[in-house]
Amino acid sequence: MASDTASPAPADGHGSTLHVLRSLDSGPRGLTDAEAAARLAETGENTVPAVRTPSWPRRCLRGVRDPFTAVLLCLAVLSALVASWGPATVILSLVAVSCVLRATGEHRADRSMAALRDLVTGTATVLRRGDTGPERPREVPVADLVPGDVIRLGPGDLVPADVRLLRARGLTVHQAALTGESAPVAKAAVDLPGGERDGLFGQEHLCFQGSGVATGSATAVVVATGARTRFAAAHRVAGPREDSAFDRSVHGISWVLIRFMLLTPPLVLMANAALRGRGLETLPFAVAVAVGLTPEMLPVIVTTCLARGAALLARRHDVIVKRLPALHDLGAVDVLCVDKTGTLTQDRPVVARSLDPAGRDDPDVLRWAAVHTWWTLQLAELPAPDALDEALLDAAGAVGEEYDGLAATPFDPERRLATAVLRGPGLGTETVIVKGAVEDVLDRCAASPEERDRHLALAAREAAAGVRVLAVATGERPSRDRPPADARDLGFLGLVTFHDAPAPTAAEALRTLTGLGVTVHVLTGDHPATAARACRDLGLEPADVRLATDPGAPGPHPTVVARCTPGDKARIVAGLRAAGHTVGFLGDGVNDAAALRAADVGIVPRGAVGVAREAGDVVLGAKDLTAIGHAVVAGRYSSGNIASYLRVTLSSNLGNVLAMLAAGLLLPFLPMLPAQVLVQNLCFDAAQLAFALDRPAPGALRRPTGLRPWAFLRFITVFGALNAVADLATFAVLAVALHGPDALDDESLFHSAWFTENLLTQALVMVLLRTGRRFAEDRRPGPVGGAAAVLAVIGLLLPPTPLGAALGLTELPPLFPLLLAGVLGLYTLALLLARARYARRHP
Repeated sequence: MASDTASPAPADGHGSTLHVLRSLDSGPRGLTDAEAAARLAETGENTVPAVRTPSWPRRCLRGVRDPFTAVLLCLAVLSALVASWGPATVILSLVAVSCVLRATGEHRADRSMAALRDLVTGTATVLRRGDTGPERPREVPVADLVPGDVIRLGPGDLVPADVRLLRARGLTVHQAALTGESAPVAKAAVDLPGGERDGLFGQEHLCFQGSGVATGSATAVVVATGARTRFAAAHRVAGPREDSAFDRSVHGISWVLIRFMLLTPPLVLMANAALRGRGLETLPFAVAVAVGLTPEMLPVIVTTCLARGAALLARRHDVIVKRLPALHDLGAVDVLCVDKTGTLTQDRPVVARSLDPAGRDDPDVLRWAAVHTWWTLQLAELPAPDALDEALLDAAGAVGEEYDGLAATPFDPERRLATAVLRGPGLGTETVIVKGAVEDVLDRCAASPEERDRHLALAAREAAAGVRVLAVATGERPSRDRPPADARDLGFLGLVTFHDAPAPTAAEALRTLTGLGVTVHVLTGDHPATAARACRDLGLEPADVRLATDPGAPGPHPTVVARCTPGDKARIVAGLRAAGHTVGFLGDGVNDAAALRAADVGIVPRGAVGVAREAGDVVLGAKDLTAIGHAVVAGRYSSGNIASYLRVTLSSNLGNVLAMLAAGLLLPFLPMLPAQVLVQNLCFDAAQLAFALDRPAPGALRRPTGLRPWAFLRFITVFGALNAVADLATFAVLAVALHGPDALDDESLFHSAWFTENLLTQALVMVLLRTGRRFAEDRRPGPVGGAAAVLAVIGLLLPPTPLGAALGLTELPPLFPLLLAGVLGLYTLALLLARARYARRHP
């Protein structure tokens, strides 16, 4: 044995048992306390590296990297350079408020997540010894395990590290968190393992951190701990997150606006220089026009909508949104890919049917199987029933007490069956019951070749329907005829079938998602028939069932893709995104981490392994999948309000800019003073804060919502031009009201009239261009209607006040309000007709 400070050579668990123990500088007796302490100091604790969360100030600075926030900062700097301190101050204040709101929301989500981080906890049974004396088992914290430790595993234990089996008896483990395969996997302590033809997780001599012992017991040597385990490797496999749908949308809209803003100041300067002989004195006005085109409130509105939606989800539905933009992505999701095991199902079998040899329902088969289970648990002194035994006992109720148990042989993965011998009351014979794999049970039955073929065909048909099959046989024999394990010439009693227990709210959640226009695809490591059966049990009829190796991507209808590796899931998700879909992924295992990262939004249930929770964007705090539907609706509320704000402000701003450019060419003075532009923008921006509190109409929530840059460009072009026409009509009305075109030389009157008309048209646009709203749905004004009314009142009452006079505004002539009412009436009619036509052409 090496010294206390010796470092063991790396081991992967392959090779002979002796080779592995030597490479780890260990032995069947385990390590001494001194050796374990030295190795712990060298290798570190057996914990998965935690994901570092950014500090609050770093979150604020990260918000500045948002492309639109960067544009606003550039405009603020440009405003400061031309001594327009008012616009610069306002823009910087808006940027600061946005960054603080976003950082606060994400920091709150991180605090909620801290309560859920329980990656690997508890203790493990380890063989340790002092410098002298024999080894003895002791409980040590999982974090203190080191390579070379010899541990013991029993039913219900979590495998605390990657281990190589030294001895095993009837061992099966659940690896669903690693592979997605719901059925337990048999493991054995083979001395010379074969190749990796079944993949790493299929190697029978290895068990991995994150799996759980279903049946049996084992002694194993630890080969990898901490960051070197396969469990921890999922962090590295997942990789960095790509831009989400929200990121892509904001980038696209930002670049469209940047192009407009870069063109606006040069156009204003050149036009005024060429036609009016003005020079750089128009630069503040040109900057004000560019600022007027900018939706300054976008960062604040976006962050407020998302933060409010995330707070409501956490309070009402116990859903934690870790990354605020993920709430928008939830609203835009049109495809949801889900893992089966642990999400749609509970990774727990339940009895489906009990069948006689002819395939007819027969409750006696279930009763005898349950009697066998009850006495096997009693006689074999098993610490706990496995999942199938629990399902049998739950389905059959109280059975077996009327018999006397004589002997039992528990299930053995190599023999693939279990035997119980009972004696009924007053009988001189014994009843032998055997249950297990169909082929192995039939080997013990007195059946002709034709009968055997029929029984196998029945089992195959049931298995093809996606259920697990257990065969049951019984026989009578004289007392103490032979050992239980040698029972022969039995009578085939029938089959008991099992299917995965569905998650309690999964069916309702799938119905809700389908009703919201979301297509659900199931990506699982399970058998195709098993996955398809689970979907049908939940009311989701898949249009296609395929293997992950089949070419092509899932179509527009629900699809089951089976035998998926972690790489397959991530590849399918990436392919759906490349095809233009906004993709969500719901998973809970280590094998889902890569797909959670690849999706636009990753969703995990509360019971997910820590790696999956860290990779996800949204955590369902309660074991209620209907929360997904609530989260999608909340996302659509938020993104619908953001879309309403963008439609209203961009179309109105574009119309104002076009009108300003035209007025700058027609008038001998600036069409609006920079201070007036600033106050008008402040009033409009303050009113639009109401969009963060709005409730879109139900019709807007029935389909995915997203921020599509080119759709917005098309919309604002149409309605911005219409707004510019209304402004030009106001110029004509103003000329009539002032008794002739020459009267337009009255600078203060023109400024006052246009200021009032701008605020009134903006109030109209706020009400009429909200997402999904019709008059039939607008019976109550709501926050947006109230804000629009206040905006209209300011437009009418501000010019004749002292504040208006300070801004260069004056009282309007009596005839102007009447003529303006006519213009606004025609503008309202044009808006309604244009909106109806646009909705028909672009539903």
